[in-house]
Amino acid sequence: MVEKSPPTPAKLPVVASKTPYPIDVEAGKTYFWCACGLSSKQPFCDGSHKDTGLAPVAFKAEESGRKFFCGCKNTDKQPFCDGSHAKL
Repeated sequence: MVEKSPPTPAKLPVVASKTPYPIDVEAGKTYFWCACGLSSKQPFCDGSHKDTGLAPVAFKAEESGRKFFCGCKNTDKQPFCDGSHAKL
């Protein structure tokens, strides 16, 4: 059985989705956005970034409501979508 190694840093982040993830967040709750694109629990971290040199981005919701989390991982406004996916 061949073990699959994680992508090299030059290939990260992996585009998890070319559209944002609309998520209803709860005030006071902290969320950990996946920055590497490898998580199976997108847009949130599941620890798959291990040994990639990347780390999740913590976001604490100040108020409840819908937020659009970046899926392409190319945003300049981590963890939120800034429309960068339109250039992919």
